[in-house]
Amino acid sequence: MATGRAAVTQPGTREMRIVEYPVPDPGPDDIVVRVTMACLCGSDLHMWRGEVPWFQPAPGIQGHEMTGVVARLGANRQTDSLGQPLHEGDRVAYSYFIPCGTCWACMTGVTGCPFRYRARNSVTADTPPHFLGAFADYYVCRAGQWVFKVPDVLTDDVVAPINCALSQSFYGLHQIGIWLGDTVVIQGAGALGLYACAVARDMGAGQVIAIDAQPERLALARAFGATETISLRDVPTKEARVARVRELTRGGGADVTVEVVGIAGVVQEGLEMTRIGGRYLWMGNIVPGQTAEIVPHDAVRQPKTIRGVLAYDRWVIPRALDWVARVRDRYPFERMVGARFQLEQINEAFQHAEWVAGQGSIARTVIVP
Repeated sequence: MATGRAAVTQPGTREMRIVEYPVPDPGPDDIVVRVTMACLCGSDLHMWRGEVPWFQPAPGIQGHEMTGVVARLGANRQTDSLGQPLHEGDRVAYSYFIPCGTCWACMTGVTGCPFRYRARNSVTADTPPHFLGAFADYYVCRAGQWVFKVPDVLTDDVVAPINCALSQSFYGLHQIGIWLGDTVVIQGAGALGLYACAVARDMGAGQVIAIDAQPERLALARAFGATETISLRDVPTKEARVARVRELTRGGGADVTVEVVGIAGVVQEGLEMTRIGGRYLWMGNIVPGQTAEIVPHDAVRQPKTIRGVLAYDRWVIPRALDWVARVRDRYPFERMVGARFQLEQINEAFQHAEWVAGQGSIARTVIVP
């Protein structure tokens, strides 16, 4: 029987070890994917640091941002989720979660199903079909998991981050709404923020203002469509940054503010930057227990819409793929991917990802099995 390697977490340590498991035959509604690239996302670093639980309990296979090619098709999975024929060897992008369809969130059309990882976090990697995480040679797409063919013009470097970072920004901006000519403030120019700059411009924003501390990120934000940048180094106080946003908006404030920096303390600043009647999107603060002090008056007596968004709907990945294929020469998507590591170097890869994140780089460290 063929086997595949996986980087498996161990109890009580950050270190992972390489384990070989038998490659399963796909169930009738499954697809066995050979992983060609997996990214170390910011969420993976949160888990590695112990700030958020791993997707799968130890011994577990982690990771979720990835792409690959069809290795085996189940008897009932002859097409992708749009009905396009699928064959072995086809390149695919796919969701990393499966909404349950029966909880209150799912029944009311809200993303962020609390049971979306149920097939993964209820077992360990030692349980067949084993391959339920990105950091492995194979990945098993289960029944109900959205899978889409990848346009030939897109490289793995461009496709691998789509099922998380781009899809999250894509869906979040759709939910909060961008109106033609809006001023959009992006708090944080990491991967989510850079994608948000480009998507907001293409949705019709007239002005996109990116805020970050790192010069490299702010320069890249310009390349991704930001019309203005605000450096935390040059404008070190909240009051001065709010004043700068108001200066750029004739005193009114941003039509839309987007929090993707993951620091709870920025939300009051974002409220003050947003105009009366404006919209405030929260997507970055995913660590439980982080608190922030806000002034409710600034959202009530100065009415604003606040919306938290997690995950995305089934239509997002194919539209994101089509969009990237159309604008790939306009924005430097390939710069989202940086250093490459082999699967056996998974522990070095995490150390490297932590280091480059601390240096302000947004380039994803990737595993190429």
